[in-house]
Amino acid sequence: MAHGEVLEFEEYVRTRQEALLRSARRLVPDPVDAQDLLQTALARTYRRWEGIADKSLADAYLRRVMINTRTEWWRARKLEEVPTEQLPDASVDDGTDQHADRALLMDILKVLAPKQRSVVVLRHWEQMSTEETAAALGMSAGTVKSTLHRALARLRQELESREIDARALIRGEPVEMGRERCAA
Repeated sequence: MAHGEVLEFEEYVRTRQEALLRSARRLVPDPVDAQDLLQTALARTYRRWEGIADKSLADAYLRRVMINTRTEWWRARKLEEVPTEQLPDASVDDGTDQHADRALLMDILKVLAPKQRSVVVLRHWEQMSTEETAAALGMSAGTVKSTLHRALARLRQELESREIDARALIRGEPVEMGRERCAA
């Protein structure tokens, strides 16, 4: 995809993401699933962005992708149910840790530059190969590898700094928050 097309897609997402997220929330009840649905639909739409001749219809195209993706998810979950003679041990997982982890991940992804974020999302969430990611983003495989390496290093650094800040808060020590100091 040409650099201009990439910028056009990024601008489209920036301006329409709130409305698209509301549409996703109408399709799935869980807000985290709605974010996943939107991200998956955006990644799929990104691959086809050049083929959308009339960009004014991009919202309709993306909503159709969300509907199709939601249907795929529903069918996949439906097939996971297997009748058995004996019920498995019941365990209740409220998902709190998973939601907290996802919220933390979404928050720390904001520290990455858009190019780095795109590479991380395509390689790790979409599980694209290096070559597929390079083709999708219009860069060489080597650039994808080096960008991914730097992005993951930055994410590790951010996680470590947040862990240190959290430990300091627990101990009641002041924590640097931008230029201000925050005491527990």
